[in-house]
Amino acid sequence: MTTATDTPTMSGQEIVDLTRKHTLFEWSAQSKVDPIPVARAKGIYFWTPEGKRFTDFNSQLMSVNIGHGDERVIRAITEQASVLAYANPFMATEPRARLGQKLAEITPGDIDTFFFTNGGAEANENAIKIARFFTGRHKIIARYRSYHGATAGAISLTGDPRRWAAEPGIPGVVRVLDPYHGIERGWESAETSLAMIEEIIQLEGSHTIAAFILETVVGTNGILIPPDGYMQGVRKLCDKYGILMIADEVMAGFGRTGEWFAIDHWKVVPDLICMAKGLTSSYIPLGAVGMRHHIAQHFQDKVFYGGLTYNSHPMGCATALATIRVYEEDNLIENARKMGAILKDLGAELQKKHPSVGAVRSIGLFGIVELVRSRKTKQPMAPFNGTSDEMVALGKFFRENGLYTLVRWNTFYTNPPLCINEQQLREAFAIIDKGLEITDRAVDRAVKD
Repeated sequence: MTTATDTPTMSGQEIVDLTRKHTLFEWSAQSKVDPIPVARAKGIYFWTPEGKRFTDFNSQLMSVNIGHGDERVIRAITEQASVLAYANPFMATEPRARLGQKLAEITPGDIDTFFFTNGGAEANENAIKIARFFTGRHKIIARYRSYHGATAGAISLTGDPRRWAAEPGIPGVVRVLDPYHGIERGWESAETSLAMIEEIIQLEGSHTIAAFILETVVGTNGILIPPDGYMQGVRKLCDKYGILMIADEVMAGFGRTGEWFAIDHWKVVPDLICMAKGLTSSYIPLGAVGMRHHIAQHFQDKVFYGGLTYNSHPMGCATALATIRVYEEDNLIENARKMGAILKDLGAELQKKHPSVGAVRSIGLFGIVELVRSRKTKQPMAPFNGTSDEMVALGKFFRENGLYTLVRWNTFYTNPPLCINEQQLREAFAIIDKGLEITDRAVDRAVKD
């Protein structure tokens, strides 16, 4: 029998060919995928089997927050595996006990009870279950510029086009517009946006609405940082109408924005908070939904109708505890704030220098660059839910020059691991600076035309 220890190391092309033959890639027509083969990773870098190094400027999926290959986390995984690899969720384990206690310390306000899942989508699924059980209501408000996961309920909550193929989806989802209306129309005030939300609450019947779920800072739909007063206003509306506020912090949580959770920037306490990704920095799958004390008390004498074989998995809980210790020991939340200020300055320099840069947004190490064909008309470099030759060429340039990040529609992202230093940040932006010559030429053509 062939084992992993006596199988020869595969080349990058062999890995790609065999993977494409026997596995499906997500969100893709399989004939179009062109994956990067990855052999190892350390810090902010990963390497192909042939030794080509990439700067991981997207923390994979905005998730490897502490950086790759941290020995402290690897050691915790190994030690837990040697003692107790799995116990079913009706049992109590030390990692589960300690993680619940630790999360109660760092989450906002009186959130002190957690249901552990396999990832962020399941955290959001269980958050809407909890909201419906607790309120006795059915409807869930969600926003158009959002992504909450790919499972049946989470994709129904999602606003972006990945939802379309899954429709009609679960019943009861009511969608509202965001304060941001795209690069061409820009932002509206918090007051205007909140007034629209309240009108929809009234028209839907507030007594039918269980919760409002929102990404505190919108992730893949634009790194949308809410205007001053928006989060506080949502909190007040939820309080006014007895609606639970669910903060989806799957992407924005665990230091990404320069605070433990993005909601901390606005000093708002949600009723439910969903997390994953940075919880373990993706070393092991784990998600969680946290709830305020009075919501948890509801289930003391009422059944919580939810469950997962891997709920509170001891390997995941041990990994999360070790990951949180790394955030604390290495002052990564503070480093995200410090490096985030530099990232913001570097982004502003790009916008000043390159006519194709229409907008730059960031908070901490959570950033995006929006590209346009014209500063005057603000026509995006690629259409909504589409691409263009220039965006394809830019993505190819990044890849050829050893920079990995997500290039989507008319945008690309600047989301490095929180352990990045200033020199590494500037090296990455030097590649971006050069690559933007490609999109600048499209602006030059538009001017000439």
